[in-house]
Amino acid sequence: MALEKVSSNKAYEGELVKYKFKSAALGGLDAQFNIFLPANAARGKVPVLIYLAGLTCTEDNGAQKGGFLRDAAAEGIALLFPDTSPRGAGVKGEDDDWDFGTGAGFYVDATNSEYSKHYNMFTHVTKELPEVLTQASLPVDFSRQSIFGHSMGGHGALTLYLSTKQYRSSSAFAPIANPTACPWGQKAFKGYLTGGTEEAAEKYDATHLIKKRDGPVHILIDYGTADQFYKQGQLLPENFLKAARDAGYNEMQVRVRSQEGYDHSYYFISTFGADHIHFHANFLKA
Repeated sequence: MALEKVSSNKAYEGELVKYKFKSAALGGLDAQFNIFLPANAARGKVPVLIYLAGLTCTEDNGAQKGGFLRDAAAEGIALLFPDTSPRGAGVKGEDDDWDFGTGAGFYVDATNSEYSKHYNMFTHVTKELPEVLTQASLPVDFSRQSIFGHSMGGHGALTLYLSTKQYRSSSAFAPIANPTACPWGQKAFKGYLTGGTEEAAEKYDATHLIKKRDGPVHILIDYGTADQFYKQGQLLPENFLKAARDAGYNEMQVRVRSQEGYDHSYYFISTFGADHIHFHANFLKA
């Protein structure tokens, strides 16, 4: 799984590099990711914060529009930007809709036979990328990693955090927080999983997972009150907050903030991006 450098840009005295490699988790397809290495990475391994993007996005959206690099550089933290799905799987129907298939992997490991060879973004993010970066001797310390994301990627950040113990903290911008109860999630899970929403509730729904989590958590969520998808009932942050409180988690452990007048866009994300970087730095540098 040799890495091929695609591009490199200097930023905030560090470097943003795009790589590609043949992904075993994604059935042998090419996978691309961006990684921002702060200047201090030249002196030794640094902690890493993983950003998962939303529907229709690629590895570029967060890197180019999130506004994260300056604060990550100041904190001395690497940023890893995976893609949102496999590319070119050739599954019939995967390009029919914008909210399913290409660009919409939902960070699950598919069990439906049509998708299970390629659509394994859960394994790609949690296992494959750390292994590939470590084998390539990139100066990233995966014993100190946290995860955040937007919309579908916010769903991914919360579920990967809650269903594994490998991340120190998790945050999300406008996450799909209860996907088994909203149209986006129901459509995705019906397509990717043989057990549909029942299988998803056990593995891939943050509102269900927080009820079963044992031990402390460190979660921050922001959403905008003018977000069209919030208004449409796709995000359901209140459901997640209620489940967290019912499970005994207080505001120091799970904080959900409504931001007046903000929408679903990267204008919203970049406004609160610094808050999220510094939130994770508290745990990554502890």
